[in-house]
Amino acid sequence: ALPHLDAADYQGRTWATRRNLWVDRVASAWLIRRHIDPVAHFHWLDSHAYCPAEALGFDFDGAVFSHVGERVTFEVLLASFGLAAEPGLTQLAALIHHLDVGGTPVAEAAGFEAILTGLRAGCADDDALLAAAIPILDALQRRFAQG
Repeated sequence: ALPHLDAADYQGRTWATRRNLWVDRVASAWLIRRHIDPVAHFHWLDSHAYCPAEALGFDFDGAVFSHVGERVTFEVLLASFGLAAEPGLTQLAALIHHLDVGGTPVAEAAGFEAILTGLRAGCADDDALLAAAIPILDALQRRFAQG
């Protein structure tokens, strides 16, 4: 069981993860920005060994938030902050889980992976990639919320 955390205690923080965002890291950054800390500042690390002491690390060994058991970081954040009841997030978590570590296929996974690959190829850095991925993840959440 993961401890339940109050998002109010995590506002205006610096969050850090490895550079070259991919599925779990970009989706976790989106989840942080949209549902946990709307004014989050992100620090993209060359190596997790250089994570600033004041930063909340995510999706790397030794991070505050990372994989726990079978759960990927997105799922850990979802459970930790009690967000599973938010419409569409549980299905989005299944998509992220599938693309990150495998498991039950999700119909939209191949499309999201293709879009993310294209975004990575066209974005100058991880800030631009996150900015480009936000509306895609917003749309997926809305789609999944419709059932």
